[in-house]
Amino acid sequence: MTKDQKVVAIQEIKDLLQDAKVVYVADLEGLNAGKSSDFRRQAFKQNIKVKVVKNTLLQKAMEQIEGVDYSEMFPSFKGNSALMIADTANAPAKLIQGFRKKEEKPALKSAFVQETFYIGDNNLDMLANIKSREEMIGEIIGLLQSPIQRVVSALQNKPETVEAKAEEAAPAVEETPAEAPEAAAESTEETSAE
Repeated sequence: MTKDQKVVAIQEIKDLLQDAKVVYVADLEGLNAGKSSDFRRQAFKQNIKVKVVKNTLLQKAMEQIEGVDYSEMFPSFKGNSALMIADTANAPAKLIQGFRKKEEKPALKSAFVQETFYIGDNNLDMLANIKSREEMIGEIIGLLQSPIQRVVSALQNKPETVEAKAEEAAPAVEETPAEAPEAAAESTEETSAE
């Protein structure tokens, strides 16, 4: 690879990493062409960008990214490396887990998720269980709506009971005014007779 080709490759990696919030580095070594192609196809369907990179070029690109110090990941850059960029925190981990049900690889080397570094394949299960931002917001909204829904439901049921009570009470209200004038007349007659 010429110096110019290396510069171009580093720039491509930097472009991928520039605004990435979820960065995984995986080991795809040992996957044949068909399995590797299948892995890439599944990643594409899940909106995960996969790029096989040279470790030295990946490290140089990461060193040039401002705002994030990726140096904790550098010791894991050995052997074959595939850079995985996603929008959803747990998507690459779930993809790797799903693929490993049939194969030994891919293996997780390291990851940068939610401003935290995870080094080693032993973190894969934890990463797969991380909830995405959308999932957390959905749960919070669900928790907040639950009491509100109960109040709304109670209020929606309350008018029916109020109307039923009003209908029961209505005949009694009609009888009371009818009796009241007669009672008032009797009391007036008694007062005038005295």
